[in-house]
Amino acid sequence: MTQNSRTYSFNRHQTHHKPEIQMKFQLQSIVVILLVLLSSASSFGQQKSYLGTPPPSGAKLYLDGSNASLQQNWTYWNGPRLAATPPIKWPEMKDPVDGKKAISSNDPAGAGGKYGAADIVTKDEFRDFEAHVEFLILKEGGNSGVYLQNRYEMQVLDGDYGLHGMAAVINETLPTKQVYTGIGTWNAYDIHFTAAKFSGGKLVEKAKVTLYFNGVKVHDQVSIQQVWGGPDSGIDGGNDGGKGITDTPGGLKLQAEGHDVLYRNIWIKPLN
Repeated sequence: MTQNSRTYSFNRHQTHHKPEIQMKFQLQSIVVILLVLLSSASSFGQQKSYLGTPPPSGAKLYLDGSNASLQQNWTYWNGPRLAATPPIKWPEMKDPVDGKKAISSNDPAGAGGKYGAADIVTKDEFRDFEAHVEFLILKEGGNSGVYLQNRYEMQVLDGDYGLHGMAAVINETLPTKQVYTGIGTWNAYDIHFTAAKFSGGKLVEKAKVTLYFNGVKVHDQVSIQQVWGGPDSGIDGGNDGGKGITDTPGGLKLQAEGHDVLYRNIWIKPLN
């Protein structure tokens, strides 16, 4: 084979495979672009409109994720089962999502599911109010709870979607939808609570709650029948089996059961 022939043969070989090489390069470029887009989507996946909501006019920020705000605005609920002693020992932790601060409900005194032993409640008390609560469950089965007026529990529980499960008005009403985003992610309750109404010292209208869970309405002016869990659960829990509701205001309470459930950005706006 002459030099020219060899040159021609080599060039022909290159020409034959050039489209294939270009196609491989294009496919690799597309894969890289897709991976970048997926990475960006993951990075911004928790930037939801229902997270990081600032307190509106008339509202107060009760927990910004720092120990300072915890000690300033909250106290242990002095119920019959209280075992913890001040200062509050709910630890400040690094937010696993964005590296900021968050407060964990894992108080040593509440270990083993001893609700009421280390629950915390706002120092301020309320009748009608709006509230915003952001929470993150670190591990499977993580359990806590948000108590309206230190009476009525909105459940925070991974892995359970029944009447004792996530976003239920506990033991009474299921959420209309399940929008929980899973462990290791931030979720939010936006609450509109109307306290029970009394006339002449008698109950004439039961408490009601509307709940938006991650921006989706899952309870709409649902009547709450009673306090569940007995006297260790909250105000009036020991009155007539929880049915003896009194005309007493109460704070927003967070439950400790020995689980790492993180809280941040909790604000409350009184409505009366």
